Amino acid sequence: METHAPSLHMSLSTGFLSGSGIEEVSRKIADLPGLFADEPARARMAPDTLVYRVQAFQPVPDGTPGGLYWGTTVIQPGQVGDEYFMTKGHFHKLADRSEYYIAASGEGALILMDTERRARWEPMTPGSVHYIPGHTAHRVANTGREPLSFFACWPADAGHDYDTIARHGFSARLLCVDGRPALVEEK
Repeated sequence: METHAPSLHMSLSTGFLSGSGIEEVSRKIADLPGLFADEPARARMAPDTLVYRVQAFQPVPDGTPGGLYWGTTVIQPGQVGDEYFMTKGHFHKLADRSEYYIAASGEGALILMDTERRARWEPMTPGSVHYIPGHTAHRVANTGREPLSFFACWPADAGHDYDTIARHGFSARLLCVDGRPALVEEK
């Protein structure tokens, strides 16, 4: 029987992916206008400040039914005003598609919002596993002092709907209140 070396390797401590076919996107503070509530504070920050990096391994073409993708996100520690550094957040284009997140290192919060705009959050700590049901927008914030890394697995046909969040936002924001994360409803 012939054996083949895997085309993907992952550091379980840092989340770093290596191998062939890995795509990477970095988001700096300059790339995120309108994401944070305190836009003047964001605009005053160094534009090249790294907020987060995403690596994705997509072994099948986008939209392949039954295919799975794997990725890692690393969010840097930091705040814009009272709001933690976070990802942009999205629904899935095929709204019924689910996803898993597994925290590898650091401390954070998975922020979830259903189609009725009810928001909640789950703490993320090393080893915590998070199931994101379909019809649920999701984003992650780093609530700690070290980089937060987490793994994700999602269907290849799920797609990403960032536009809905860009237009309407989440119904609540995760803020640092008295030194602790608190989900505060938007007014």
